[in-house]
Amino acid sequence: MQQRVVMTGLGCISPVGNNVQETWRALLAGKSGAGPITGFDASMHKTRFAAEVKGYDPVEIFGGREARKMDRFTQFATTAALEAMDHAKLVIDVSNRDRTGVLIGTGIGGIMTLLEQVEILRERGPERVSPFLIPMMIADSAAGHLAIRLGVRGPNMALATACASGTNAIGEAAEMIRRGAADVMLAGASEAAITAITMAGMNVMGALSKHNDDPTKASRPFDKLRDGFLMAEGAGIVILESAEHARSRNATILCEITGYGTSDDAHHISAPAENGAGAALAMQLALENAKLTVNEIGYINAHGTSTPLNDKSETAAIKTVFGEQAYNIPVSSTKSMTGHLLGASGGIEAVICALVISNGILPPTINYEHPDPECDLDYVPNRPRKWAPDHVMSNSFGFGGHNATLVISRHHD
Repeated sequence: MQQRVVMTGLGCISPVGNNVQETWRALLAGKSGAGPITGFDASMHKTRFAAEVKGYDPVEIFGGREARKMDRFTQFATTAALEAMDHAKLVIDVSNRDRTGVLIGTGIGGIMTLLEQVEILRERGPERVSPFLIPMMIADSAAGHLAIRLGVRGPNMALATACASGTNAIGEAAEMIRRGAADVMLAGASEAAITAITMAGMNVMGALSKHNDDPTKASRPFDKLRDGFLMAEGAGIVILESAEHARSRNATILCEITGYGTSDDAHHISAPAENGAGAALAMQLALENAKLTVNEIGYINAHGTSTPLNDKSETAAIKTVFGEQAYNIPVSSTKSMTGHLLGASGGIEAVICALVISNGILPPTINYEHPDPECDLDYVPNRPRKWAPDHVMSNSFGFGGHNATLVISRHHD
């Protein structure tokens, strides 16, 4: 018999808050995390703003010596994981460390460290490159660091499926618990890629908004005047446990992972398939995995990037799966406020879905001002809404055609 998988702890760091409660309050207030880029001189760039994490001092958290050995994406992942551990009241000791694992996704990994060291190589030569370069930049750095810090010896890995990484990480971690490979998993994703090269690369692809005059209005998912996404950074980590393990330690169960589906468009490296066919497949698989009907999903946290193609194709995919019922389901994009955290977006959006179930309120899609006839669903425009769904869906889609969907449900014994 497969194990049921429950969520017992939440942790995040985002452009609108450095912990879960700050982030949640900001989302319900409709606050945007966008602003002029401070991490580098963006004056020559077409897009000169992003959604940066603010007021974050890793030295304060880890001490100077340890902080210097971690890329920013590892710092974010560790900060969010420690919050989730505290929230879950999870203590690691010899009795559970071999059955506790870590699965942290990232789209890009330690790119800040890589860029810094490339400059040192060019200016000062190969002997001056840091011996910490490789362990800091590799994608599994966050997962490995957490295992060492916490002393957990169960399954440990990184996952990279571009902007679907966080959702895939949580889905795959849940599958590990279901099949009995672990009792507890720390799962989610982290990203810190607001750099000159990534901004330039996204711009020449035409992916980013250019609303330099008013960055807070730049991310406008499903709005007719959307012109690209808002680059962001941060992390979202959850504690997953088998229901049996959570009950054995009297943990507070927040919600349950009931469904997971993943697919690929097999179409184009960066553009979605026509009518969102691959996305629809992932959603359908997640529904089937959860053994739910289309009438039982009460809210969808959309991928909703604010790009012309994504929002149109995701809307089409939702209609494909849900039919006429699509018009009765509230769909919002919290990227309108947090921006697009790339690989980490699914991690933070899973946290948000858990909060929706716990609090009975839906975060809005802000900046929704001009309806698009091709995006004609209920996008919870501009204001939060009281609503207590039993089952919610979270979508993430990434370059490479990766699609991932979670169904997160109210837990019942």
